[in-house]
Amino acid sequence: MKDKSRKDIILIITYIALIIFALVNFDKILWFLKYVMGILSPFIIGLILAFILNVLNNFIEKKIFGKIKSGKTWNKIKRPLCITLSVVLVALIIVLIINLLIPQLQNSVTLFINNIPGYKDDIIGVLEKFDAPPETIGVVSDYLDNFSKMITNYLKDNSVDVITVTTEFVSSLFTALSMGVISIVFAIYILAQKENLLRQCNKVMNAYLKPKTVQKIKSVATLGNKTFTSFVTGQCLEAVIFGSLCFVGMLILRIPYALTIAVLLGFTALIPIFGAFIGTALGAILIFMVSPVKMIIFIVFVLIVQQLENNLIYPKVVGKSVGLPGMWVLLSVTIGGSVGGLIGLLIATPLCSLIYALFSQLVNDKINRNKIAYKVEEKKALEKI
Repeated sequence: MKDKSRKDIILIITYIALIIFALVNFDKILWFLKYVMGILSPFIIGLILAFILNVLNNFIEKKIFGKIKSGKTWNKIKRPLCITLSVVLVALIIVLIINLLIPQLQNSVTLFINNIPGYKDDIIGVLEKFDAPPETIGVVSDYLDNFSKMITNYLKDNSVDVITVTTEFVSSLFTALSMGVISIVFAIYILAQKENLLRQCNKVMNAYLKPKTVQKIKSVATLGNKTFTSFVTGQCLEAVIFGSLCFVGMLILRIPYALTIAVLLGFTALIPIFGAFIGTALGAILIFMVSPVKMIIFIVFVLIVQQLENNLIYPKVVGKSVGLPGMWVLLSVTIGGSVGGLIGLLIATPLCSLIYALFSQLVNDKINRNKIAYKVEEKKALEKI
């Protein structure tokens, strides 16, 4: 008994010492965690890609090629073929979005430059309606006349800064591409060897952990896989529905770049809560360069569709799939974006859903145990009577 008390005291002192050490060296620990995350980020991204591609890979294996009779040759080429199709399909979607967006952006910039005289007349007309002083109208007119010259002069006067920014952008792009290649290769390796990796993990756990602990870990892993798979499936379906609604509405309202912006909105809608706002902002910039009035109509229309989507579509399609109330979705996305940026936005909701499900399970188990204990105590009390 004394030995157990001594161990408990040592554990408590150790925990307190660790907490004090963490509080005193919080900045250093935070820097170290960021440094480690920076090193491991390609593999973390690769793991996320593997989860996403695994959903598509399983669909191709089971739904498309599931009826093909198994054989030695087919069993060897089935997995590589399905992985290749999954990667190619995702790459084609990304290329399609880029090819839709960049030409339209170039056209919008050209139209914007060509329409500057028309914008000038509109702005001066508004100023005249509000009885603006002639001096103000003259200044605004001169500013708009010299708009292109101002841009040229700025580039000449700040050529060194422009070159520096361009160099940094190219360097960042090269780093991002390198990280992307590593992440994709790591994701493909996980998909190709997922059964072997699972078998190896089971061996390690069975060798060093108790059977009860192994069972708990497997239960959590199964729940996590189900949650992430449901989230990816539901989020993709919701993005397709949202993009389709925007496309149809933009065609009816005769808003320019309907297909391009609808695809962009659907793609950014993969980011929970804030994705639609990002897509709306990018689409509004494109439309503004053609028609400021159409831009206002577009923003109002998307806000209406987004309200419809948030209150009717998202809760039924994604909310049920992850089993997470809307309040916790908003909280998880906010915290995840602040801590982990884009990666945090993508994994925050399913991760929070997993924690929510595990906590709910613990609470329900605790309630059931308390009920059983209460019934036992009640039975004992009745027996004494």
